[in-house]
Amino acid sequence: MKKLKIFKQGILEELPLQLGVFPFGVIYGVMAIESGLTPMQAFLMSSIIFGGASQIAFVQLISNTTPFGVIVTTVSAINSRHLLYSISMMEFLKNLSLKWRVILGYLLTDEAYAISIRRFINQPNTSFLHFHLLGTGITLFLSWQISTLTGVLLGGDLPQFLDLQFIIPLTFIAIIIPMIRSISTFLVVISSAFCGLIFKNLDISFWIIISGFIGVLVGIVSNKLDKKR
Repeated sequence: MKKLKIFKQGILEELPLQLGVFPFGVIYGVMAIESGLTPMQAFLMSSIIFGGASQIAFVQLISNTTPFGVIVTTVSAINSRHLLYSISMMEFLKNLSLKWRVILGYLLTDEAYAISIRRFINQPNTSFLHFHLLGTGITLFLSWQISTLTGVLLGGDLPQFLDLQFIIPLTFIAIIIPMIRSISTFLVVISSAFCGLIFKNLDISFWIIISGFIGVLVGIVSNKLDKKR
């Protein structure tokens, strides 16, 4: 029963974020069809890649007849942020079997990570805690597939004035702000965001992962200085 309870908590905590995820998936579905992909290709990509930003980058590059090597490098660079997610989750999931780690690794995407890591940090660790990530991950997966299918079916019929892409960053801001409870956390957020703006405008491929690592380093230094004080 405890497994089911934790699993349900993951689902319920993840559901509000789908207000931002669903429009993003619709946008991808529409863009995929407009780029020349077949409905089946567009839909299956959401299961194979399962990463909103990288999927949109993929269809943009495909529509511009970009060389295959550049497409692979770009998609890999965007998805490299998941390395940071997996590193921070290692402490909580390292004792699981390989089967569980593979399943949860596939489901470990942005919004699922944001909700579950908060639960992992703030709640006592139990042997069933991974069911929370299972709940958030499955919820996000199903929402992404349904929203992608909706976009594919809409095709080019989405009104141009509906610029829905701004919803995703707003969603993450709403998640992050309540987690800022110390000077160190504040410095991590500010430094990584500032570096992200700079590196993105410099067209550095790995701007997300570099900004994240800089934020981590700032947090480590800040914590050491706090302990010395």
